[in-house]
Amino acid sequence: MHKLFFKRIAASPSAKVHRGVFLRSSALSSAFLCVFLILLLFLPLPTWAAPTQPERTFLTLELLQERLRTPILREGNLTVDLQKMVIDLRPENAIFRDAFYQLLRKELNAKSLGLDLSYALILGDFVGSDLGLRTPLYAQAIAAIFTTTEQQELERLRFVCLDSLAMSDDKLLRIYALPNSKDCRSLLGKKSTPSSEIAVFRGVLTLVQTRFNGEVKFSNTFFLQSVDAQGATFLQPTNWTETRFARPVNFISANFQQPSNFQGSLFFEKANFKKIKFQESADFQDSIFEKTANFNEANFKQLAKFNSVQWQENADFSDVRFANQVQFTKASFNQFLLLTEATFEQAVSFRETEFNQLVNMQGANILNQADFSDAMFSTEACLSVPGLTFNSNQAKILGNPGQIGKMFCIPTLQGNENILRNLGQNFRQQQQVADANELEYTKQRLRLVEMSRRLTATNINSASVASLINLGFSATQAEAIAQRRLVKSFHKSSELLTLADIDLEKYTQLSDRLIVGETLSIGGWLLQAWSWLALSVLLLLSGYGTNFWLVFGVGGLAIAYFGLLFWLVDRYRRLHPVPIIPTSYETISILVSFSVLEFLSLLAIFRNAQQPWLTLGCLLIIIVPVPVALLIRLYQQGRYHDLMNVSYFTEDGTFRQLRLLIGRLPTIPRNQTFRERYMPLQSDRRWNWLNYYDFSLNNLVKLGFNDIRLRDEHLPGIISALAWYQWSLGVIYITLVLWTLSRTIPGLNLLIYLK
Repeated sequence: MHKLFFKRIAASPSAKVHRGVFLRSSALSSAFLCVFLILLLFLPLPTWAAPTQPERTFLTLELLQERLRTPILREGNLTVDLQKMVIDLRPENAIFRDAFYQLLRKELNAKSLGLDLSYALILGDFVGSDLGLRTPLYAQAIAAIFTTTEQQELERLRFVCLDSLAMSDDKLLRIYALPNSKDCRSLLGKKSTPSSEIAVFRGVLTLVQTRFNGEVKFSNTFFLQSVDAQGATFLQPTNWTETRFARPVNFISANFQQPSNFQGSLFFEKANFKKIKFQESADFQDSIFEKTANFNEANFKQLAKFNSVQWQENADFSDVRFANQVQFTKASFNQFLLLTEATFEQAVSFRETEFNQLVNMQGANILNQADFSDAMFSTEACLSVPGLTFNSNQAKILGNPGQIGKMFCIPTLQGNENILRNLGQNFRQQQQVADANELEYTKQRLRLVEMSRRLTATNINSASVASLINLGFSATQAEAIAQRRLVKSFHKSSELLTLADIDLEKYTQLSDRLIVGETLSIGGWLLQAWSWLALSVLLLLSGYGTNFWLVFGVGGLAIAYFGLLFWLVDRYRRLHPVPIIPTSYETISILVSFSVLEFLSLLAIFRNAQQPWLTLGCLLIIIVPVPVALLIRLYQQGRYHDLMNVSYFTEDGTFRQLRLLIGRLPTIPRNQTFRERYMPLQSDRRWNWLNYYDFSLNNLVKLGFNDIRLRDEHLPGIISALAWYQWSLGVIYITLVLWTLSRTIPGLNLLIYLK
């Protein structure tokens, strides 16, 4: 049935028409395909399909002599043009090779000619140092050989040596420890030695897109002019050890496929290694960069050594990919180190490295280990890590305990909270609690700044036009903001730049005073203000539970202060009609002891607090106004009660011992048995003044040598209120102490999650 149906369709007239159209379209398609294949075979490929290779000429001795006789003028310098040449320097072509070095060396140094090998193909080993002028480098021999300008270049090397010597106390040892010790011994000496010779390349060297099939050797060479090796390819190992570059160096997009050695090199001017590729190890140990060094977007596939390198100006390693280990051990960075968006797939070492300015690691990726052990940071140096990609479960950051945590700097909490959490976890896993706490303090300090902005800054989604004008916007700008938020609310303050009336200058000027978010109600604002106040107190008095010695200093100051107040209200009662005042000995004793305790407490505060004056001010606001007001009121109204000559304070007379009095209250119970058990303090004893400190210690720390309390009868209410006020502060303080101890002592995590 189905077969019959399809046969009828195939036999229909419409089916015949469609079949004819199909056959004609197939024929056209075949014709177009044939034409395309013919064009593909006979027409040249476009530039994107295959890279063009320069047409090179095989260099002969005749052609070389001709080029030496007719140098060209390029950028003001006479240059031997050997561009797009095939230069065969292999051992089997030894006659040409020897003549090549001899002829070039003679002409280049006699006339100070430059050499251009751009787009050339060098077969065999290229010993570039043989093209230079061999000369002794001791001071007395320089003047007879070089021009005045060249002498000045060599003199710069002498200054580098002297500057390096100035950084050491033992100058003799420093000469032999310098990166370029051979040059320094020669320049600072007066006699020539066999090792004091150097090859001086007097002209410009251009190696743009040059391809070296053999080894390249420029060891112990002094380039008095610039070196341009942009896009050069080095297929075999290269040797640039103890090479000096007096002018800018350009290795942009160069490709080193075998180990490259720049050990002990000296770069007087800018060194540009942008987009360079090191397929094998790269060794820059003991080198000196006098000017900016740019390794932006470089690619290091194997071990990279920058040990003991001196970077006098900025070192730019932005967007660099280190596929293997990299070593900056004992390096010295006098200016900024830029590691933005850099990727460290294996371990990176900054051991014993000196940082004098900011290290920018914004957006960097640490996938293995970064070691900052024994690194030295100046007061202006820090590790800027906003946007850092770091997983504490896979990677590690190492550093000196108690120091490395202080070196991280992050401008804002927004977008960086996860970074701080990972860094804190990293140091907790290594039992570096102090560093983890330092990062927690940084996190909470940034949160406080954020909360302050929410309370005080202007919300552009709800502010009136008048408020925007008062803030600093013009009337036109304020109206544009109002019109924009009618259509759509702002989600980021940077969206202001989408308005035509607001420029970048105005945005930068006011961005710190603007916020974007939901409008706070009065209740919400008050809750936010309370959170801000509580966080401020925690940061000032304990470093957010990260600094026990700060808490200790705060407690010591409060104990001494309240001890003095209790002594005063108990021993200095009245002058008339019968004086009830302390003896001079007791007065001197209490004042001297108070001064000593306050001094030690202030010392602890000023040594440990980030903002000691604010910490002291916060503490005084808590402990001074209420007690002083009570004290003034007490002496204004006077005291008229029984037991006037008996101390207000009683002690447990049954035993003396150091006790933890967590549940103890400042007043004895109203029971006759307790009145018999607790006896008044003995005012006639010379050591009686110590009891007032003991009572203050009981109230604040819940620890004391005696159980001292206030009596329950014939006691002025103001004195009772003063004791209860300190006792209330003591409950808060002992909680703060336990919380701080749990965060600062490894393993003591009783309250580690109390936040």
